[in-house]
Amino acid sequence: MPTISTAERRARLALRHRLAPGHRAADVVEAAESLVALHATDQPTIHLSTWARVDSMTTADVDRALYDDRTLVKHMAMRRTLWVVPRATLAAVQAGASERVADRERRKLVADVERAGLRRDGARWLAAACDAVLATLADGREATMAELRSELPLLEGSISYGEGKSWAGKMPVGPRVLTVLSAEGRIVRASNDGSWAVSRPRWASTAAWLGEPIEPLSEQEGTARLVERWLRSFGPGTERDVKWWLGSTLRAVRRALEQVGAVAVGLDGGATGWVLPDDLDAPAPIAPWAALLPSLDPTTMGWAERDWYLGPHHAQLFDSAGNAGPTAWWDGRIVGGWRQRDDGSVELQLLEDPGADGRAALEAEAERLTAWFDGRRVLHRFPSPLSKALAEG
Repeated sequence: MPTISTAERRARLALRHRLAPGHRAADVVEAAESLVALHATDQPTIHLSTWARVDSMTTADVDRALYDDRTLVKHMAMRRTLWVVPRATLAAVQAGASERVADRERRKLVADVERAGLRRDGARWLAAACDAVLATLADGREATMAELRSELPLLEGSISYGEGKSWAGKMPVGPRVLTVLSAEGRIVRASNDGSWAVSRPRWASTAAWLGEPIEPLSEQEGTARLVERWLRSFGPGTERDVKWWLGSTLRAVRRALEQVGAVAVGLDGGATGWVLPDDLDAPAPIAPWAALLPSLDPTTMGWAERDWYLGPHHAQLFDSAGNAGPTAWWDGRIVGGWRQRDDGSVELQLLEDPGADGRAALEAEAERLTAWFDGRRVLHRFPSPLSKALAEG
């Protein structure tokens, strides 16, 4: 069995994820394609992930791809996470991940409204509510959730949760209907009424927004295409890595690995990884590099087994739900985090000493990011435990 060392994995990461200087992406679409898709649960992550990979990128470049050219699409997909997906990958994402999410969300919503006594026949209500939304958006109109709820009585109602607890509250059912429709690929987050760092989506018919419906594929074909794309960008990875990223079953992952002809390789520590059959050659050596990545960046979140690039820093940089905060990288390893001060400047939070060259390179990245923020302070939905501890201290 051929082997791929940790050093080689780090070099692959630097090149394929467009993080090493001299190997940046040409534009924001190429940056997204290099990672299969971008995480979009936290709106600033979209722009900060591309900033790290595209020289001289502006927020307008991302907004143009999302809202004007529509070459990038916000879509509910792997692990019930919101992503920014390149148009060329959308069909595979829909078949290989989103349909599974849609089925799970549909069944949960039907059960919840029946259990809460809102509807006697939850499935019939949900079908009618979905039809009403689609009819309202059929002419190409864009509408906010609030506008849809004010016009469509079927979207009204809330479900209580946590009764008797300090965190008790009510969850409206309307947004969950839109979640089902978006995971089904029938509606899409269209224009954004917020700034580049704030998500306030207007919803539209997918066919109207993109000019055509999403191409239908079988689940097996979609899964195989996604696994092939993941291996091209993230390989080598273990079966557990692929299963976690895809949010699927081990059986589906193994079938896809066989379908794409993946080759087993040995990894440092004794694990077995997988790569595509034409991807066994080692990359050329590259110079050490520094990067500051945002919370939920696809590189930080890309593998389930992270010791080879995260080391002992999981507890300081990942919250209890598994969400990564902002990270500082030196030569293929996470060496700490970063945060913004009240004045918008970027402060490094190193957890280990990267040496004089590493410190200088990271400080230069902090200065570059500070200049890009231009005084604007952006709040991450998922700050690291390290950042929260320092802020509270």
